[in-house]
Amino acid sequence: MTTVDDFNFENKKALVRVDFNVPLDAEFNVTDSNRIEAAKPTIIKILEDGGSAVLMSHLGRPKGERKAALSLSHICDKVSEVIGVQVKFVDDCVGEKAEKAVAELESGEVLLLENLRFCAEEEKGDKLFAEKLSHLGDIYVNDAFGTAHRAHASTTIVAGFFPDKKCFGYLLAKEIKAIEKVMKTGEKPVTAILGGAKVSSKITIIENILSKINHLIIGGGMTYTFIKAQGGKVGNSICEDDKMDLALTILQKAKDLGVQVHLPVDVIAADDFSNKANTKIVAVDDIPDGWQGLDAGPKTLENFRDVIHESKTILWNGPVGVFEMESFAKGTISVGNFIDEATKNGAFSLVGGGDSVAAVKQFGFEDKVSYVSTGGGAMLESLEGKSLPGIAAILEA
Repeated sequence: MTTVDDFNFENKKALVRVDFNVPLDAEFNVTDSNRIEAAKPTIIKILEDGGSAVLMSHLGRPKGERKAALSLSHICDKVSEVIGVQVKFVDDCVGEKAEKAVAELESGEVLLLENLRFCAEEEKGDKLFAEKLSHLGDIYVNDAFGTAHRAHASTTIVAGFFPDKKCFGYLLAKEIKAIEKVMKTGEKPVTAILGGAKVSSKITIIENILSKINHLIIGGGMTYTFIKAQGGKVGNSICEDDKMDLALTILQKAKDLGVQVHLPVDVIAADDFSNKANTKIVAVDDIPDGWQGLDAGPKTLENFRDVIHESKTILWNGPVGVFEMESFAKGTISVGNFIDEATKNGAFSLVGGGDSVAAVKQFGFEDKVSYVSTGGGAMLESLEGKSLPGIAAILEA
């Protein structure tokens, strides 16, 4: 895997695809600078070598139109603050104006291009647009895992114009290694914790990872499809009746592969989908009519803890309860604590996928797990076994 460490950027201009698609408030202040922080080590390496960095990113979904509210000029000060270098800005991403700004860039300087998606050609993966982008650098660096699953001009097509001058930034390299650790090289036992509301959204992940893991913990809303499929009573719990046969097939496949599946045995049930609802602990397969399971119960958490503590490699994708409501957050917080303890004992833990990442951030587990993925969709497609165009484009000779 070729990374920025394989190049000396002295007197070179690095064209760096970053993912600065960050949230802004009404005054256009950056409210979460994690993605900017994540790109910092790659940018610093380029500058310390004596090179300059030309940063390109998208922001929001302008759909090929110039929208002032989505201009990357709004984030320039924040990027300067994070990197520690005054970042220059040009209000175009290709063409004469952009090329002039790049030509004037000196070693140690950073230039941020305007929002790529102001040009419709970006999302179309237009080759001519990619060629224009390629004029803006000597070496192409992809450090945007969040968009690696998109075959866009700046993430994939442009790499073709740098046959032997392209590489991964530190962030993207770390993401690839983290996923490989779970899928290929991880120490056993390997445990996948899959939560969330629907089996349907996790089918391809389950099917792809079953042959690579030893334990599968299932939690959250999709629990009830598995329980009902086995003849259990799930009351008013969320359930995909049309996926029950699939649930049974997954259980059989796991059995054939020698994978132990751990489903909840008890749950916190509520008489309403509300933080203020009446609650009680019930067996997962005997939830009364009018009640719904909204979090993992105490016996379930004991079982989960034992499995997680014995694991050497852990993937966590999806919460095990409705953690957004305080009354039903205990299960997800407990799982975070168990993973924290396992990690302290030497396990490798990877958290990925929107809701689990949100939970990890909300409850302060970010520094207690080995790695938190920065890319929702890209992470999920990796776990599904798909080749990500942005990664493939760098690996191709």
